[in-house]
Amino acid sequence: MILAETVLFALALIDSGAILFLLVYFIITLSDLECDYLNAQECCDNLNYWLLPKYIAHSFITFLLLFHGQILLFLLNLPMFIWISFEYFTIPQGNLGAYDPAEIHNRGQLKKHLRDVMIYVGHYLIFFFIYLYCFILALLKGDPIRRGSDDEIVTEII
Repeated sequence: MILAETVLFALALIDSGAILFLLVYFIITLSDLECDYLNAQECCDNLNYWLLPKYIAHSFITFLLLFHGQILLFLLNLPMFIWISFEYFTIPQGNLGAYDPAEIHNRGQLKKHLRDVMIYVGHYLIFFFIYLYCFILALLKGDPIRRGSDDEIVTEII
């Protein structure tokens, strides 16, 4: 183990929370494009800029769970890791990124991107609460308050 279990789940909570905030930004940007508050070039540049940090953040927590032996959580995160990797590494030739300004209004691409972001939000929201539960369990594991005998006064909290 690299880190303590509480630190692992604290990092997972922070990571999930950061990705959730990023996905809210994706939703706002895509809905601004849908309402014509942003042009397609501006929107796609903003979204493509944040694809790599999202990929790195999810990869970090997925492999950290694997290194700590949290196999069930790793296996539950693996399909999303594979999907994000597929999305990131299979950008068609000639496109500027996963969000291409020339194609975002064609064939319902905007609706597809909004649907995908909503699926991501659901996934990370569920895992945020799973990590919170695991974090609380890790904090309460064992006896968090050092208890002595009846006549001993305890002045330390571990």
